[in-house]
Amino acid sequence: MKAAIVSAAGEKPVWGDFPPPQADEQHVVVTVKAAAISQLAKARAAGSHYSAGSHYPFIAGIDGTGTLSNGDPVYFLAFSAPWGSMAQQTRVPAAAVVALPPTLDPLLAAAIANPGMSSWAALTRRAQFQAGETVLINGATGTSGGLAVRIARHLGAGKIIATGRNRAVLEQLRTQGADIILTLDELPGALPALMQQGIDVVLDYLWGQSALDIMHAVVAGGEKTVRFVQIGSLSGQEIALHSKLLRSSGLTLMGSGLGSVSDSELIACIGEMLNAAAESDFSIAFQQRPLSEVEQAWQQDDSRCRTVFTL
Repeated sequence: MKAAIVSAAGEKPVWGDFPPPQADEQHVVVTVKAAAISQLAKARAAGSHYSAGSHYPFIAGIDGTGTLSNGDPVYFLAFSAPWGSMAQQTRVPAAAVVALPPTLDPLLAAAIANPGMSSWAALTRRAQFQAGETVLINGATGTSGGLAVRIARHLGAGKIIATGRNRAVLEQLRTQGADIILTLDELPGALPALMQQGIDVVLDYLWGQSALDIMHAVVAGGEKTVRFVQIGSLSGQEIALHSKLLRSSGLTLMGSGLGSVSDSELIACIGEMLNAAAESDFSIAFQQRPLSEVEQAWQQDDSRCRTVFTL
C-alpha cells in the first residue's frame, strides 16, 4: 500500500510503499479518509517530541478519519509504531477509535481533532472547569488558541479573556466568544484589574514572559486559587520560575498533553469534542491535498491554514 514514510531520524516523510496492516484481537484496520499535518505530527516525525519513538521506518501522522471494515466512519489515534495515520490503511488499537457524528465532515474532523483536543482536555480533565468560570487563553491567535475560545464558550465559560500578538486576529475572536482581548504588550498593565475581578483558569499556549507575567499577577492578587494549565511553548521552552510563586499564592500549575492525560481519556476527550463540533461551529481554515504530495506539502505547511491530506 502507499504511505508517507519516515526512514530515519530527521528525515521528512516521502511517498512510498509500505506493507499493509493486519487486524488482530486487539487492533483494527482503518481505511484512511483524511489525516492532517500538526505540530505534534511534525515533531514526532522529526524525533524531537518527547513522545517520539525510535523505530524506523514508520508511517507519519498521529490521527485521522476513515472507515472500519464494516464501513462505519470513525476518528482514530495512531500512536503505535510503525502505524501512523498518513497511509491508505493503518492499524490502531480498537480502544483508540471513536465513531464520527454522521453530520460532521470527516475532513473537518481531521483538521480540528488535534488543536481542539488541546483545550478540551485541558479544561475538562486537567483544570476540572466548571460552567460560569472565567478563562484566560494566553496565545489565542493561533489555530489551537482560537478553537479554545469557542470551546470554552461551548462549555459555558462566564468570561473569556484572549491574548496574542496579532490585533486583527484578536478582533475576530470577539465575534467568536472572547469578552476581553489584549495584545501581549497590553497584558501586563491589564493583569492587576483582571485578577481583582477574578480569573479561574489559564490556558497557556505560549510559556515565556507572558506566562511569567500572569503567574506574578496571580501572586500579587492574593489567595484565590488559579489553575494554570501549560499546553504549548511558542514563546520558548524555559522560564526562570521562582519557588515563591507556588508557595505564596493560590497558583496551581499543571500541564496538559501526551502523558498527563491517559490515552483512554484522550480518545474520550476527542470523541466529546467531535460530538460538540457537530452542534457548534468549530470550523477552522484548512486546505485539502492528496497524500501523494506529502513531500512538497510538508515543507509548505502554514500553521494558520491546516493541511489535510486525503486518500
